[in-house]
Amino acid sequence: MPYKLKNDRRHKFEETKYKISNWKEYEQGLKNRGSLTIWFSDDAISAWSPLAISKKKGGQQLYSDMAIETALTVRLVYKLGLRQTEGFLESISKLMNIDIKIPDHTTLSRRSNGLKLQQIERKPGEPVEIIVDSSGLKISGTGEWCQSKYGDSKKRSWKKIHIAIDEATKEILSMELTSNSVGDETVLPLLVNKIEEKVDAIIADGAYDAVNTNNIDPSILLIIPPRKDAVLSNNFEDDPTIRDEHLLLIESKGKGFWQKESGYTRRSLVENTFFRYKKVIGNCLRSKRVFSQKVEAAIGCKILNIMSKLGMPETIRI
Repeated sequence: MPYKLKNDRRHKFEETKYKISNWKEYEQGLKNRGSLTIWFSDDAISAWSPLAISKKKGGQQLYSDMAIETALTVRLVYKLGLRQTEGFLESISKLMNIDIKIPDHTTLSRRSNGLKLQQIERKPGEPVEIIVDSSGLKISGTGEWCQSKYGDSKKRSWKKIHIAIDEATKEILSMELTSNSVGDETVLPLLVNKIEEKVDAIIADGAYDAVNTNNIDPSILLIIPPRKDAVLSNNFEDDPTIRDEHLLLIESKGKGFWQKESGYTRRSLVENTFFRYKKVIGNCLRSKRVFSQKVEAAIGCKILNIMSKLGMPETIRI
């Protein structure tokens, strides 16, 4: 019998193919994301400086939180350094003949540490189903090329970004940035508590199987695959849990059937969101301090939501 290479093995499932049905509108939305049409409304100009004088000792702030957030947003969208961001905004203000002061790069760096972001006004709507996952973002450190060339053995550090998206609109409803040692299951209650709408269901991968259900509303449906060594609860015959039902269905029908039946296959939507985040914003945090990194990640999620509203593809399976 001839020996077969591993590369000759076929996938168990055929690759699903999709077709974009609103290509014209989606293409225009992609163009609008790169538009340089920038304007300052009268309300933004009046709110550029703090409205109230601080009673604390020392120098007074010259720029409001909105002004700092605007500058940091421009920095992330156009992937600029702090000095380049300062020059970019100065040139815009001169071209538009707007008499406002632009924060310098040292002010942007200092004020980004723990900046309070403006919340986008959202009216809580109908109950939502959320999809939760985490991914890694690199932070400053020696790159792979330098390690290979100069023999630097220092490992590059990274942080975890946790997000919860609306399954229907693909909007990021909540986010958290933690160290890489924090377990996914411990962050899940924090993500859920930040969402204003009522959560009907949570879809997540097996890393969230160890979540403490006492910290989550028992009315929420948890669509989480049990671990390979998972066992039924002690009183599953009298009062089976959702996890017990998942285990019994997997044992009787198989994991593939359970994924389709439970709707777990929709979890790929959050992976697409991470792909978009790292393509649009980047896979590296530029800020050095912890609170500045959290602000940077939160602004990145706001940018992604704004760009999503400009146009998203509507796909049909072929």
